Amino acid sequence: MRSDRFPHHVFQAGTEPDPRFTLANERTFLAWIRTALALVAAGVALEALALPLEPALRLIASMILLTLGLIVPPLAWWSWTLVERALRESAPLPSSKIAVTLAIGISIVAAVLVASILLR
Repeated sequence: MRSDRFPHHVFQAGTEPDPRFTLANERTFLAWIRTALALVAAGVALEALALPLEPALRLIASMILLTLGLIVPPLAWWSWTLVERALRESAPLPSSKIAVTLAIGISIVAAVLVASILLR
C-alpha cells in the first residue's frame, strides 16, 4: 500500500491500525515534548533566578537539564516512529528509549543540587 504521509518508512509498512492506538501514541509523543519544554524551562530558571546554591554546581545542573531538554524531542520522535510501525505491523511494542535516559539525567541533577545545597 502506497502512502504519501510522512515518515514514509512508517506509513508504508503494514496496515492501518485502530485510530485510538495511533492517537494514543501521538499523545505520548506530545507528552514527551511537554516534558522537554519543562526541562528547558527548569534549566533556564535555575540559572536565571540565581538561587543561593554553589554557582558552579548550579550551572552544571542547569546544563544537564538543558541537555536533557535537547535530547528528549529526537528520542520522542524515534520512539513514536518505532511504536507506530509496530502498531501497523501488529508486532510487539518496543521498550521506551526515553524513560531510562530521563531517569538517570534527573537523578544526576538532583544529586548535583543536593551537593550544591550542602556546600553553600
